[in-house]
Parts: sequence; C-alpha cells; structure tokens
Amino acid sequence: MADPRGFLKTTRAVAERRPVEERVQDWNEVYPGSAGRALLPIITEQAGRCMDCGIPFCHQGCPLGNLVPEWNDLVWRDDWEEAIERLHATNNFPEFTGRLCPAPCETACVLGINQDPVTIKNVEVTIIDKAWDLGLVRPQAPEWLSGRTVAVIGSGPAGLACAQQLTRAGHTVAVYERADKIGGLLRYGIPEFKMEKQHLDKRLAQMKREGTVFRAGVDVGAPGSDLTGASLRERYDAVVLAVGATDARDLSVPGRELRGIHQAMEFLPQANRAALGEAPTADGSEQISAEGKHVVIIGGGDTGADCLGTSTRQGAASITQLEIMPEPPGTRPSGQPWPTYPMTFRVSSAHEEAGDRVYAVSTQEFLGDDDGAVRALKLVEVVFENGRPTPVEGSEREIPAQLVLLAMGFLGPERAPAAEGDDAAVQQGLLGQLGVDLDERGNVARDLGYQTSVPGVFSAGDCGRGQSLIVWAIAEGRAAAAAVDEYLTGSTALPAPIPPTARPLVV
Repeated sequence: MADPRGFLKTTRAVAERRPVEERVQDWNEVYPGSAGRALLPIITEQAGRCMDCGIPFCHQGCPLGNLVPEWNDLVWRDDWEEAIERLHATNNFPEFTGRLCPAPCETACVLGINQDPVTIKNVEVTIIDKAWDLGLVRPQAPEWLSGRTVAVIGSGPAGLACAQQLTRAGHTVAVYERADKIGGLLRYGIPEFKMEKQHLDKRLAQMKREGTVFRAGVDVGAPGSDLTGASLRERYDAVVLAVGATDARDLSVPGRELRGIHQAMEFLPQANRAALGEAPTADGSEQISAEGKHVVIIGGGDTGADCLGTSTRQGAASITQLEIMPEPPGTRPSGQPWPTYPMTFRVSSAHEEAGDRVYAVSTQEFLGDDDGAVRALKLVEVVFENGRPTPVEGSEREIPAQLVLLAMGFLGPERAPAAEGDDAAVQQGLLGQLGVDLDERGNVARDLGYQTSVPGVFSAGDCGRGQSLIVWAIAEGRAAAAAVDEYLTGSTALPAPIPPTARPLVV
C-alpha cells in the first residue's frame, strides 16, 4: 500500500487546465505542458490516496484490467521505471487512454463509495509522459520471427494494439490505413486540443523500430484497388479487421438536403488537418468552417464536444448543442449504484469554453434560405413515455443555424452500396469480398476467439463490438492478437485482457 493514511489526509485534486481565454486561441492541449506534466507537483500525494484494496474494483471497471494499485504504489515511491513496466503490462498506449478514456476505473474505485475517488486517469498519463521524458519507453523487438504474416486493416487503437502484440510475438505484421497517415480516428478524428499528435507519432516510431510495417493511403477492397479481400487471404496467413464503426447515424427530417448540414466526421478531419498545417481537403475544395456562423450540434456525446471545442476555436458566432435525452443528474443515480459507470452531468474542457447545452429536445425540420442553405432549425421539447420521446404540444421553436453538425453516433462498419443490378442485401467492398457474416446489429460477427465466419479472418474493436470506448478498442486488439497467435502457432503467451464479448455468428 502506498500511504496507509493517504486517503484520510489528502483530498482529490486533478490537473488544472490552461485559462479558457488562453487555450481557445490555439490548438494545443488544454493542459499546460501536457496532461501528464500538469499534475506532477502533487502526483505523489494523489497516488498515495490509493488504498490497495483487497478486491480492487478499479480492475473490474477497466476493460484492460490495469494494475492500478500497483502503479499507484510505485509512483508514491518515485519508482517511475517499474511503474511504467506495470502500466505497459496491460496497456499498450496509456498516453492515449490517459487523455481520451472517460475513466470507468475511477467510478469503480472503492474510495468512491463515500469519498472522491483516486485520480487514476491523471496518475496514468503522468506515468507515461514521465516515462517518455526519462527514455523509459523502448522498442521491444521479437527474439525470433515465426515466419507467419498478418494483415491488420485499420490503424485505430484496436488495430495498433493488435499489430504491436503480434509483432512482439514474432509475426510479420502489415497495417493498412486508407487515410494518408497512420492513426485512424486518433489522428484525424480527435482534436489536437484533446491529444496532440506528437504522442501518436512517438508511439508509431516505436512500433516501426519493433518491425511493424505501415502502409497508409491504401483503401483495401475499394473499387479499382489492387488489394482485394481475395488477395489479402492469398498473401497473408491471417487477416484482422479493425476498421471501426464509421457508418454515421443520419437524421431524416425535412430539409436534410440543405447546404451546411454535415456529419461530424466530415467536419472534424478537415479541422484537424488545418490545425496540423495540412491541406484541409484532398481535392482543394472549400473547408467546412464554423467561423462567424451560428452552429448547432446535434448529439451530446464526446464527438459533439469535439465539434464544440473545434467550432469555438474557429470563431463561431454562437454554438448550441442539442441532446434528445433529459439532462442527467449531477450525482450518481440510485439506479446506477457503485461500481457501475453512472450517467451523470459531465463538463468537458470544450463545455467550459463556450456554447449552450439544450436537453430533451428533438429536431423536427431544417429551414433554408432562398439559396438552398440552412438558416434555422425547428425543434420541439420531448418527454419520455415508455422509453420513447414524445413531443410536448406547443413547445416548438426555431433557433438560428448556419452550420449543423450531426454527432449522433455510429451504426457499425461501413459497407459499400450494392452495385446497380445487385440484390440490395449483397455486401460490397472489403467485407463482401472477404465474405464475412454480420450480426443482427450490422457488426462483423465473430466467435469466442474473435474469428469471423471466414477461417483466418478475425475482427477487433468497434467493427465487431459496435461503437465503444478507446479502452475497449485496445483491450479487444490485445485479445484478438492472442487469438490470432494461437491460430497461427497452436498456442500463445500473449495476454488476453478480457473475456470475449462476441455474439453468436449469424448464418
């Protein structure tokens, strides 16, 4: 145990963000220096609040099974080298989760039953940032090569975690990414103010030195591509699908065809490219920008908050974020007891900066001007009856909207539309070329070993699980890697951090 009386004499403290008026003027992380350095002056005392519980429920709250009490004790003892070893034992990329994960481990902290929980997320990111500063993050090249080859399709957190584990097991791994740079949504979906891409680039450099091969700008299975599902299976001994769940949910209401209404993932990648000094669009077309506009964001989750912070930095005239659900309570509801992850009112860094949040409303119609551009949004208040939203009569109103961003979640992996003359139910694109089955939710079906209906083809992350958290993506990538290693060699020493969350195959 770190400090036997730490939780009694020390109160919870979190890293302080830069002043709002300062940080909205740039795209740097909202914490001074970095998230991991902002808490350094008090990190020892915060780690010392950990009680090293007999049954550490933070393990249950974390899909990766992070050894939280162990590295809290090591931080308290100022043993950073051993702390990063224990952290890396379960998590390939703590610099990602320490910045982007909503920390279900903290809501499961035993201290949180009647006090503020340990600042686990802050301690985690401090360990990894300190480890980079001290040169403690080194390549782990395999001792020998297996002679087996694996293709990982998708370079988000699931694909990267799977690739790193398999490379370290001695397999030759190639990661394919359709964007022009590796990283998936970590690069072009996550704004710079939440995670600067230097952290991603440092980790990719480590993976390259370990032997992982990256091939960006390759849209596997796309029309005209030389690399099809059939050629993948011929070229590689195993294939891992880590393509994410990027089929965005749309809003079919009158006026949807008006100009100025975009999916969040049309808006955010362009803004992220511009913030990184890159051309916002590949074809040189005009960037979608919030500058000087009344912006309405439909969706109250993390993607909506990313749109909010981005619109603020672009100089929006006003920003309104809409959510169909009622405003959540400020404290844990009785129906969501410890150690579950409660749905409570949370304030992100973007919410501190600007914008209004409006709850329990539903969009009825988009209103346009004479030029065919959106000018306003018509909404109505709703109440939930039998779990379904019911409009409140007489509550209709209009709000100005010159840019509308849809951030309502994702339905599953993208599937190319059927070609003319094909049955609409026929799968096209990579999933169709590989012939993998889908489950009842449209995700890639897999068995308890993460293998799809096609032998030698596996799935990991959101494309098999459905839209979820980054920590689940990394956990699934690690577990899928263990399954692939066993498939290729007959056994595996790779850890599988979570029991498979697969659903039965659809046949």
